[in-house]
Amino acid sequence: MKIALLAPAGAMHRYNGSFSVALHYAPLTLTTLAALVPEELEAEIELYDETAQFIPADLEADLIGITAITGTSQRAYRWADWFRSRGITVVLGGVHPTLMPEEAAQHADAVVVGYAEETWPQLLRDFQAGTLQPYYRMKPDFAMGGRPRPKRHLLKKSRYITLNSVEATRGCLHDCSFCVVPSAWGRSVLTRPVREVVEEVEALPGKDVIFIDVNLIANPPYAKQLFRELAPLNKWWFGLVTSNIVRNQELFDLMVKSGCKGVLIGFESLTAPSLQSINKSFNKVEEYHALVGKLHDAGIGINGTFVFGTDGDDPSVFEQNVGMIQKLKIDLPRYSLMTPFPGTGLYRSLQQQGRITEKDWALFDVEHCVIQPAGMSPEALEAGLEWAWKETYTFGSILERIPSMSMRFALNALTNLGYRKYARKLPRFTREVMLDNSDVPLPEKNLKTRRGVA
Repeated sequence: MKIALLAPAGAMHRYNGSFSVALHYAPLTLTTLAALVPEELEAEIELYDETAQFIPADLEADLIGITAITGTSQRAYRWADWFRSRGITVVLGGVHPTLMPEEAAQHADAVVVGYAEETWPQLLRDFQAGTLQPYYRMKPDFAMGGRPRPKRHLLKKSRYITLNSVEATRGCLHDCSFCVVPSAWGRSVLTRPVREVVEEVEALPGKDVIFIDVNLIANPPYAKQLFRELAPLNKWWFGLVTSNIVRNQELFDLMVKSGCKGVLIGFESLTAPSLQSINKSFNKVEEYHALVGKLHDAGIGINGTFVFGTDGDDPSVFEQNVGMIQKLKIDLPRYSLMTPFPGTGLYRSLQQQGRITEKDWALFDVEHCVIQPAGMSPEALEAGLEWAWKETYTFGSILERIPSMSMRFALNALTNLGYRKYARKLPRFTREVMLDNSDVPLPEKNLKTRRGVA
């Protein structure tokens, strides 16, 4: 059996777009799926991550698995339709098919809903036996332990800043209105056995590790134990946490001792009303200076995310945010636009108000306006976003945030330059460019698929 696993990408993040190697760590979805293929199938497996390489239209396989988020779903469907028209069985999975399974089913022979560690091997066995089902759904008692390690060697190493991506937990207890995590998988937190995680990290080459968890400290007792066992490995790790990290001194101290060198924190806004409007009031604006200072004093860099377009924003928000971010000296600011992903509370609310203005999922990439903002026009919102990116990533702004002789500068120089490139290319990715999938062939109308005529 020959299996191909694909991760399509939007124009901005495609291999020939604006996302440089410096911003690009290896994904885990494709390599994990490859590791889960049952050995008895003796399958030949190929991976194609479109952020790193071209997907060949003449790809030959018995079965193709495609993972999709909302912003890549239209391109994923285009690839799926093409390969099905050639008689290849196609399976769709990922966040968007989990949120919109009936939509995805129009373009696939089978749809995986939810986490795939248990359903993917069963799907492949069913395919081999000729009994493939239209849907495969995650069981309520799903657990993360006992899984094989990802087959990282199948990726093109040179296209990523590191292959050392690791996952310890899944889920988050918070209910931020824009986040797909509680919508797709609920507000529970799943954890891998600490010893499994530590042994995987220990086996990785080099010193750096990226934890891709959406909130590594969501389960504080688990995080404390993980940090204790990571400490002796003398690794440098980077991961996602919330502002709550500085409210638990024991947890913070253990995180520092474990080798943490950088965290991503969703600040989102610099005003309390805006934070409240997106159910993120656990962020306290008045604590931001102390939060940043405490992390920097510990030698930890900060990738801070900020969102424009909440109902509390007006045209002054861009200059205010950029100025405050420079004062806070956040190492790697990242900007996005308020985007209502399907299934989220934000989507339901804006849909009821008639404020979702875009129907093509390709523009739901958080850098294009798909709503009618409350405090400005869509054009002003996009123009402000572009200005904020460019202003933040001038050479002068970078040096103002990060002293050139500091360890933080050494760790973050490449990523700052990567974001500078991203900022300067952002205006190129117009609506027309984002919607253009003409490089993917249209289905061959006269060829039969496994479930009918294309």
